Amino acid sequence: MYDMSNDQVTDLIEADLGPGAHGYFTTRGLRARPVPAGSVDVTQPQGSGADPVSSGGEGGDYSGWNLALHVGDDPQRVHHHRRRLEELLNLEPGQHLAWMNQVHSAVVAEARVESVPTADALVLDSRVPGAPAGCCVLVADCVPLLLASRDGSLTAAVHAGRRGMLDGVVTATIESLQRSGVDPADLWAAVGPSICGSCYEVPDHMRTLSAQREPACASRTSWGTPGLDVAAGVLAQLERVGVGHVSAGRWCTYEDSRFYSFRRDGVTGRLAGVVLPR
Repeated sequence: MYDMSNDQVTDLIEADLGPGAHGYFTTRGLRARPVPAGSVDVTQPQGSGADPVSSGGEGGDYSGWNLALHVGDDPQRVHHHRRRLEELLNLEPGQHLAWMNQVHSAVVAEARVESVPTADALVLDSRVPGAPAGCCVLVADCVPLLLASRDGSLTAAVHAGRRGMLDGVVTATIESLQRSGVDPADLWAAVGPSICGSCYEVPDHMRTLSAQREPACASRTSWGTPGLDVAAGVLAQLERVGVGHVSAGRWCTYEDSRFYSFRRDGVTGRLAGVVLPR
């Protein structure tokens, strides 16, 4: 169902989520042609001959494959990008991805198609009739975390920024999965692109307070100032609760122009982490 040709996955990074689920992290889509603001007819049906591009904007703050509606980009173009993502994932007609309104909390919500909950983690139970085809997290420096059970019946997408990581969004999500019958040892976790500890500068008092709550996140920048490594904190928490299978890339959103970075650019788009049951 989710086989994609090489040209289609150019702008998607595949994540290892075990035998039961597929996981992907999007990029800015730098190799795709641009869609100028206001130029996309989102009502056009698939196969209509419309240009199936995955990039938006000819430069500017949101240049690329922005998937976020809350950052000031043209909503019409963002909806086109989201539809294009569903096309690339070969979703069947009527199937859609679930999104959330992220607020840097530790709130975990059920993934739904008909509503967008205010939360920082979505849990998808594919055994529920009418469940979404997959769930998504949006980031531009924060850590996108994808989780899947061995059989893929339960999956999750987590937004772990500094506050969410420290407040326990990772453990809260795993506890939610446990309540549904998943053993953490049978979970697959994939940590996606985020700002690294060598680039995320913070005031000294913030690093001290953060390290008191999660020692693994303390770092120093490459120029010698106090820093935080949120991904290291996430990885430490995954290990602490006994997640059996963990993968993490070495991407830094601040250093790598393939990704959006709020720290680097200020006003900018958002990339997505997506998890889908097989």
